[in-house]
Amino acid sequence: MSEIKDKIIALQKYMEDHIFGQEDLIKKLIITMLADGHVLVEGAPGLAKTKAIKTMAQCINVAYNRIQFTPDLLPSDITGSDIFAASSGYFEFRPGPIFANLVLADEINRAPAKVQAALLEAMAERQVSVGGKQYKLQRLFMVMATQNPIEHEGTYNLPEAQLDRFLMYIKIGQPNAEIEHKILHLIRQEEVVLPNSRETTTCMLQEKDILAARQEALAVRSSAALEEYLVQLIMATRYPEKYDASLKNTITYGASPRATIALDKCSRIHAWLSGRDFVTPEDIHAVIYEILRHRIILSFEAQAGGLTNEEVISRLLKLVPLP
Repeated sequence: MSEIKDKIIALQKYMEDHIFGQEDLIKKLIITMLADGHVLVEGAPGLAKTKAIKTMAQCINVAYNRIQFTPDLLPSDITGSDIFAASSGYFEFRPGPIFANLVLADEINRAPAKVQAALLEAMAERQVSVGGKQYKLQRLFMVMATQNPIEHEGTYNLPEAQLDRFLMYIKIGQPNAEIEHKILHLIRQEEVVLPNSRETTTCMLQEKDILAARQEALAVRSSAALEEYLVQLIMATRYPEKYDASLKNTITYGASPRATIALDKCSRIHAWLSGRDFVTPEDIHAVIYEILRHRIILSFEAQAGGLTNEEVISRLLKLVPLP
């Protein structure tokens, strides 16, 4: 195992020791960061979504900002704006909270379309435009957006086409009783710690370590047969009737080429984190739900019949033959 991989595994272990019951979320966050992408996380309040991204930022020693999305938020509240400086007599650009390495966009579905578009444009272009000028964002830049699935009043759903900007769409559920006990004991321990004492982070990384890990992880090999399997999985979302005639009117729109690229990247990174220098079908299966969940649009008939995106993905995995 390389030195840089040891550091990434140490980061994963540290986060798992401080955030119980969210091992899958932690791993997918790390994969997203190494793939240079962004992630949308859906889950009820209190499931450590904020703590996960904040702990990651502390471990990597990079800039972190949290944006609380509200209905009255303006695009300039995210990107920044030109402010008149009396001392110089000119307008000066004051960067907004998007100018950080790790950004938490909390409850993104509470903000109107203009604000969501400003964030998604910054995610896609890695820059913001204010007053006719472009300002580059950080080289290490990841947005973790969250949305609450239990409230719909006063929310604005993200359009399906814009959801495609997210590398992964992760859904998390409530912990079981065993995990709930661990969370309770952890909170009790944290409450008795002296206010001025600080815990030493044992897995501190620098930005250069993440950039180096990206290069190493994406060097993992994928055979021609697995590449064909990956492509056929994407094709199956567009033409499912070729595999099962009963699926003909199930999917209105299949996954875009972004899904192919994302599935390739994430499967290689998953293999790297698992200690291999080659991709297996298990690596593809480990990330395919998060990559396709928001990239296929079911027909009205399929939704009316109670079919979910996850069920369709599971069915396609059974239909597309393994290499």
